[in-house]
Amino acid sequence: MTAIPQTRPASPPMVDSSAQADRLPLWLTALTAITIGAVIVGAYFALVYAGMDVEQGAVQRIFYVHISAFAGAFIAFLAAVVGGVAYLIRRHPRWDALALAGVEVGLILALVNLMTGSIWARPIWNTWWTWDPRLVSDAIMCLTYAAYLMLRQGIDNPDTRRRFASVYGIFAFITVIITLVIIRIRPDTIHPAVIGASPQNAQGGFGLTDSMIAAMGVNMVVWSVFVPATLIAWRLRLEALAERVESLRARVMSAD
Repeated sequence: MTAIPQTRPASPPMVDSSAQADRLPLWLTALTAITIGAVIVGAYFALVYAGMDVEQGAVQRIFYVHISAFAGAFIAFLAAVVGGVAYLIRRHPRWDALALAGVEVGLILALVNLMTGSIWARPIWNTWWTWDPRLVSDAIMCLTYAAYLMLRQGIDNPDTRRRFASVYGIFAFITVIITLVIIRIRPDTIHPAVIGASPQNAQGGFGLTDSMIAAMGVNMVVWSVFVPATLIAWRLRLEALAERVESLRARVMSAD
C-alpha cells in the first residue's frame, strides 16, 4: 500500500510590519498639504493683498515673513523646553526627540528671521549688518542653539547626552527671551519696533493699514503654527526611522 504524503496547509502570507511602519501617516500627509497651501496664501497676502508702505516701499513686505519666522522659532524653541523638562522627569527618549526637533526647526526659522532682516537692512540702513543690540542678540541666540547640536554630537553615552542636552536646551531659551525684549529695554538700539500700540509707539516702524494687519495676522498663523508643527512632525518621524535602523543594525550585529 502506497503511503500518501501529507501536505501542510499553506501558511498565510506574512505581513510586512516594517513596510506598514514606513508608510506615511494620513494625518501627516494632510498636515503637510495644508501647510503648503497656507504658505502660498500667506505669500499672496504679503506680496499682493497688503498695501505698499509709502516710506519703505516694497522691501517692507519682507516683514510679514521676518517677524512671523521669529514667532515660529519662539514656538519651536518652546517645544524644545517642554521636551527637555519632560525628559528630565520621565526619562523617555521620545521627549528628547521632541527637544531635538524643536531646536533644529527653531534654528532654521531663526536663521530665516536673521537673513530676512539683513535683506531689509541693506536698502534701509545701507548695510547688510550693524552691531545693533537686537541683531547681536539674534546672532547669539542662533549660535547658542547651534552649540546645542554640537554638544549632542560630542557625547557618546545616550543617557548622558539626553540629560545634558535637556538642561542646555532649557537654559538656552533665555537667549530667545532676551532677543524678544531687548528693543524695549535698550534705548540705544536702532532696530525698529515695528509693532506697537499705535504707529507712534512703533518707533522706526510703519503705520499698519487694514490690509497690512490682515497680511501680518495670516502670516503669523502660518509661520508660528503650521510651519513649525509640520517641520517638527517630520523631524520626529525621521528620528523614529533612524532609531529603527539603529535597532535593526544592532540586531544584525548581535546575530553575527
